[in-house]
Amino acid sequence: MATSAYRFGIEEEYFLSEAESRGIARKISPRFIEAAQAAFPNELQSEMLQSQIEVMTPVCENMAQARLSLSRLRAGLAAIARDHDMLLLACGTHPTAAWSRQRATEAKRYDGIMRDLQMLGSRNQLCGLHVHVEVPDEDLRIGIMVRMLPFLPLLLALSTSSPFWQGRRTGLMGYRLCAYAELPRTGLPELFTSAADYRAYIDTMVASGTIRDTSFVWWSIRPSEKHPTLELRVADSCTRLDDTLAIAALYRCLVRHLARKPDLNGRLTAASRAIAAENIWRAQRYGLHGGFVCEARRAMRPVGEVLEEVLAMLGEDAAALGCGADLAACRGIVAGGTSADMQLAIFEEARAGSGGQEAGMRAVVDWLAAQTRAGGNGDAGISMRGAA
Repeated sequence: MATSAYRFGIEEEYFLSEAESRGIARKISPRFIEAAQAAFPNELQSEMLQSQIEVMTPVCENMAQARLSLSRLRAGLAAIARDHDMLLLACGTHPTAAWSRQRATEAKRYDGIMRDLQMLGSRNQLCGLHVHVEVPDEDLRIGIMVRMLPFLPLLLALSTSSPFWQGRRTGLMGYRLCAYAELPRTGLPELFTSAADYRAYIDTMVASGTIRDTSFVWWSIRPSEKHPTLELRVADSCTRLDDTLAIAALYRCLVRHLARKPDLNGRLTAASRAIAAENIWRAQRYGLHGGFVCEARRAMRPVGEVLEEVLAMLGEDAAALGCGADLAACRGIVAGGTSADMQLAIFEEARAGSGGQEAGMRAVVDWLAAQTRAGGNGDAGISMRGAA
């Protein structure tokens, strides 16, 4: 396959928070939507709940294009939100938002989903990072989807940004997928043996009236409904733009590598899928601070060690795709911590002062807003105490 087959696009979901209270913005002003759509007519779309918004890059051929697009989107939307007394937050869960107070976006698609999901739709107060990589051949696309399963826990661990839920520490670094798992057709895809096997499942679901199309299948990785791409969905929305691009580069290189190495993970079993699911849980619970079960060695391996092995494997792919610097930035995430690490450290430091729990949560929201707007790391001087 030519390098051009690995074009990609990135989607980021953000929360809108009230600037004064730091709480979630329950009802969004139509004037904000009008201003945002005027500024970004082709890159913005609503989400199921009014307190969320999604952006998408154009089709990109290199990481510089993605960086430029997302930098522009983050800075521009943050400024428009500020003009309407709101803050833009990139994270998997809003630190204080109560799901029972959310309002659904008025749209035909979302009306149908909310009727189907009932209370679970209102609880879907979650933001993710989605990365599409072009794989034109459907058989190859389905094969890579299945063979990617053992790598998904690493991609999740690097992205964790959801340690809080409804104003409480969850004890997890990535709570988002726990809440998302309440919905049907989420989690890891099955071990489909071919595109025909996958298509038999989809055709049966559509013919029976269970779903309208494949966009109602919400696995952690899935073939896109609209594009000849394989869409990564396991990652939390990354607070820092550098983290988003590092994870996108890692996923893009993995797609190319699996396309070049058809035997890699070519004989996954039910046990393999179950181990991948266990490692997903370990990424949710511990983020970077635990380890992953290694099926081949029947041992636990530190996340950093797993990452180094993967990076060594992907050297040729990174060179071919010109994304070596962004790929290497994954090491910086392991060394400095994820957004979840920083949120917890900031919370503990602020809570230790006179303001207590409320001050801790406000400090976390302020950090999230600043990092989302700036897109840089900016974590110097912040203690990691209490992070894990």
